Amino acid sequence: QVQLVESGGGLVQAGGSLRFSCAASVSIFGIDAMGWFRQAPGKRRVLVATITSSGLINYADTAKCRFTISRDNAKNTVYLQMNSLKPEDTGVYYCNAGIRLDSYWGQGTQVTVSS
Repeated sequence: QVQLVESGGGLVQAGGSLRFSCAASVSIFGIDAMGWFRQAPGKRRVLVATITSSGLINYADTAKCRFTISRDNAKNTVYLQMNSLKPEDTGVYYCNAGIRLDSYWGQGTQVTVSS
């Protein structure tokens, strides 16, 4: 069982920045991939960015050039730096960890970007 604890959400004006962190209860060396997903009100949960154990990174088109995902293996933590935020980035952000066929989710953290 993997527990994920997220922090860093909040209210920010358009053009501002936020940084999320997701701390895992286990060594992230054993986690195949970690990532961030966003769920806007009334919408399905969608991928924002992922990073594999080997360091391969994938971004949603909406996140490219604005968001940066990174990991600190010593702290078992993955980060998401979000810059140039837009109102359409509003939603609940969830951290995810995938180990083979198992998927684990954090509790979610709210981000509201005001125009």
